[in-house]
Amino acid sequence: MREKIEGYVEHIVYRNEENGYTVLNLSAGKDEITCVGSFQSVHEGEYLEAEGQYSTHATYGQQFKAEQYRIKIPQNGLALERYLGSGAVKGIGAALAARIVRRFGDDTLRIMEEEPERLAEIKGISDRKAREIGEQMIEKSQMQNAMIFLSQYGISLTLGIKIYNQYQDTLYRILRENPYKLAEDIQGVGFKIADEIAGRVGIRTDSEYRIRSGLYYTLSQASAQGHMYLPKEELLYRTSELLGVEREVLGKYLMDMAIDRKIIMKEENVYTSQSYFLELNTARMLQELNIVCENAEEGIEKRIAMIEAKDGITLDIMQRKAVAAAVRNGLMILTGGPGTGKTTTINTMIRYFESEDMDIFLAAPTGRAAKRMTEATGYEASTIHRLLELSGVVEESSANVRFERNEDNPLEADVIIIDEMSMVDIHLMHALLSAIVPGTRLILVGDMNQLPSVGPGSVLRDMIRAKAFPVVELTRIFRQASESDIVVNAHKIHAGQTVSLDNHSRDFFFLQRNDVRVIQKVILTLVSQKLPKYTDARPQDIQVLSPMRKGPLGVESLNEILQRYLNPPGPDKAERENGRGVFREGDKVMQIKNNYQLEWEIRGKHGIAAQRGMGVFNGDLGVITSINSFGELLTVEYEEGRFVDYTFKQLDELELAYATTIHKAQGSEYPAVVIPLLGGPKMLMTRNLLYTAVTRARKCVVLTGSADTFQAMIDNQTEENRYTTLSQRIGELARD
Repeated sequence: MREKIEGYVEHIVYRNEENGYTVLNLSAGKDEITCVGSFQSVHEGEYLEAEGQYSTHATYGQQFKAEQYRIKIPQNGLALERYLGSGAVKGIGAALAARIVRRFGDDTLRIMEEEPERLAEIKGISDRKAREIGEQMIEKSQMQNAMIFLSQYGISLTLGIKIYNQYQDTLYRILRENPYKLAEDIQGVGFKIADEIAGRVGIRTDSEYRIRSGLYYTLSQASAQGHMYLPKEELLYRTSELLGVEREVLGKYLMDMAIDRKIIMKEENVYTSQSYFLELNTARMLQELNIVCENAEEGIEKRIAMIEAKDGITLDIMQRKAVAAAVRNGLMILTGGPGTGKTTTINTMIRYFESEDMDIFLAAPTGRAAKRMTEATGYEASTIHRLLELSGVVEESSANVRFERNEDNPLEADVIIIDEMSMVDIHLMHALLSAIVPGTRLILVGDMNQLPSVGPGSVLRDMIRAKAFPVVELTRIFRQASESDIVVNAHKIHAGQTVSLDNHSRDFFFLQRNDVRVIQKVILTLVSQKLPKYTDARPQDIQVLSPMRKGPLGVESLNEILQRYLNPPGPDKAERENGRGVFREGDKVMQIKNNYQLEWEIRGKHGIAAQRGMGVFNGDLGVITSINSFGELLTVEYEEGRFVDYTFKQLDELELAYATTIHKAQGSEYPAVVIPLLGGPKMLMTRNLLYTAVTRARKCVVLTGSADTFQAMIDNQTEENRYTTLSQRIGELARD
């Protein structure tokens, strides 16, 4: 039940300066109440009126959760003295507060706000100090008024403070005229929030500001879905549906936005200016790297033969061709499925360039992929972000990332090899190319049949489709790999061939089950008991991969079940509820968005930080090591011993990861994977989704569900159609 309380702020127990979350003690007559909420502008000694409701915290007992508040003006001399002497006004202590109140009485606050120069009449206050006190009082009053004004439009205190800090006194004009500007300027305010505010303010549905903002928002949403542009007609249709405005009305505004260079229109395709120039500049930089290096043919073959003899290996024709292409060209692409010898080929390239005393850098898009690359090559690999020396972002967006390594401070390397290229989006590719000077060899390795990157673009596929760069595709499955049914069946799936489900395999199993509850029980038994023994792995290392998020076999339901059995509640495990469920110490979790501003540290003895860095990325897996309810912090340990502290306000960036979507597992490898298959939308249940899932397993794959669903996925060649034009841009530059 919603209640109202009021009293003096006796003590501020805790405050998060970033988001304003505060724990304070409120003196309300004879009672002392613990209040929690966003109290950014509240200080000790102030008289507070708050609305909200009581709740009981497991550790700290009864608390009042404030949803709204206002600071009330003290009503008498004693209260005024108490307020001013509390430190609420910088530069005024208890003694000085007493003298001010004795001099001006009940008129004190008016004097401080309207005639602050009169404060200089009091001993201990100079003219300058009087002015500073006056400025403080005005600022506090302005912020308080702004928070009250913004609350009318359903804006939370935390967001209200962001808005006030951005616009100060101009916020009133902006909100009344064009609240859509908030979506452009402030992180955390999207189009939908701005549109809600606009509706409350009374802005018309066909307002120019609304339509322009809606068009740009639709393009931005398309980018979040992986597209670089939208066809004009599709953009108009999507925006019309979003805004409830006729398509005919929208066309005029597109032209206006093109004139303002907010968008680029080319061949009936509409790009944001940023997307268009990202593709164009990426194509240009690729062409600059695409040079032929002078090397004697005899020398190359002889050097490869020497490496083969020394390492006791024999390369096939295509592997030799790949190594030679890497030596001859400034840019080359190596592609192939599992078991086709990509790792052996990369290792031979490394040995070749080492023999030439070249500096070699290895990198991959994710920490897990980089770790695998290090294990496979014996050569230190890093994430691309770390290679480029991530330094921060303007906003929490891949489009605004800043790297220390760029065109002004390029990478000092002779050879750069990037693995898992299918995961690299256009933003990261552009940043990488910006830091590479022509003459440096760039070798890109990946499986073009994997799912495309989470971020926008389809870089690897577009580069191969352009047919402008040397590409070597490895297709032969080597003897050792051919003994693995995971590898053999992955290639059969890719080729659309029939896969035997007779369970005569040592590493590829199919358990026919047609009942959802039975499948759930099977998954639980596999993860908790059978597969850890079979693969010599821990239960938390076994990964459940589902094609979908919703439904009884979706990620959300499976995580709830697996958490309940693998990490049940206990008196020694702290918990924290969030919107999607409960986080518990010991839980396996995943970061679900790129956050370039999150700090991590590798801790040595006694928990002291030995190394620090920035950036936690979409798909990173970790374990919750501690939950501190009082400090409102949750700590996750990621791979490589990286510890990250999350405030409770940041927990929407995490989700349980006992089960993940197949998309999220891209670039990762696990000892064993369990894949539930029992129906699903045709657009989702595709051949390359199944191929990606199967190739995530190192030792064992278990599919459970319907054989019909399995076969239907093999037969379904539908691929995610992304609107990209990088291959076209490359082709145009190649012809020039």
